[in-house]
Amino acid sequence: MSKLLVKPKAQSGLMQDISPESAGWTYVGFTLNRLKQGEPAGGEAGDKELCLVLVSGKAKISVDGEDFGELGERMTPFEGQPYAVYVPKGSKWQAEATTDLDLAVCSAPGGEGFKAKVIRPGTHPQMTRGKGTNTRYVTNIMPEDDGSAQSLLVVEVITPGGHTSSYPPHKHDQDNLPAESYLEETYYHRLNPPQGFAMQRVYTDDRSLDETMAVEDGDVTLVPKGYHPVAAVHGYDSYYLNVMAGPKRIWKFHNAKEHEWLFTGI
Repeated sequence: MSKLLVKPKAQSGLMQDISPESAGWTYVGFTLNRLKQGEPAGGEAGDKELCLVLVSGKAKISVDGEDFGELGERMTPFEGQPYAVYVPKGSKWQAEATTDLDLAVCSAPGGEGFKAKVIRPGTHPQMTRGKGTNTRYVTNIMPEDDGSAQSLLVVEVITPGGHTSSYPPHKHDQDNLPAESYLEETYYHRLNPPQGFAMQRVYTDDRSLDETMAVEDGDVTLVPKGYHPVAAVHGYDSYYLNVMAGPKRIWKFHNAKEHEWLFTGI
């Protein structure tokens, strides 16, 4: 199995636990907690900043004793936009599931001067990207222009069955602004219905990295460098939660030259 494909480590509780150390990189961390109603989760941000994303279900959440109340609406990630909470560097957070809950904890190096806040559905409108069988639906949770974080970029994408996304292929693995930014990235995958699968390829121009993976419900793929397109197979819609971070909080990507003709609409 590819080293870039991380399978869930349990059926409940801490399902995914990816750190910079385990991924072999510098910036991005990701965990996924699956809780039953009444179960708690929590932790300390330390020198990181966090984005708690309610992938599905509801929870009572507080940061440094500030009670944000019960948050959440959707019971699956395919039912509208998410609730999320930004947790700044040096803060403590607590969550208590008020329904069955999938709670993602996205992390990256933190900075000074940022405040905890709730990111509600509709904060950033859902966008439709692409056309034809490259149509997908994108919801920014923490985009680069929100001024809310030091490092974290967080986004959700819904790709209908039979469609592609993160496509035409692009990469962001060079710290070469303004042409391209360096960003590590994780993909947390879900499928509807959940027994389905999607395909993801991660590859570089020289093919020194070239991995094609069948991703299943709950898998995480690591993108340390290279292009990283996704294809949802017929009959199964794809959801993924992306976490990106690097030396600068800028998403500037480079398109694969041989596929740039696809942008002309041919």
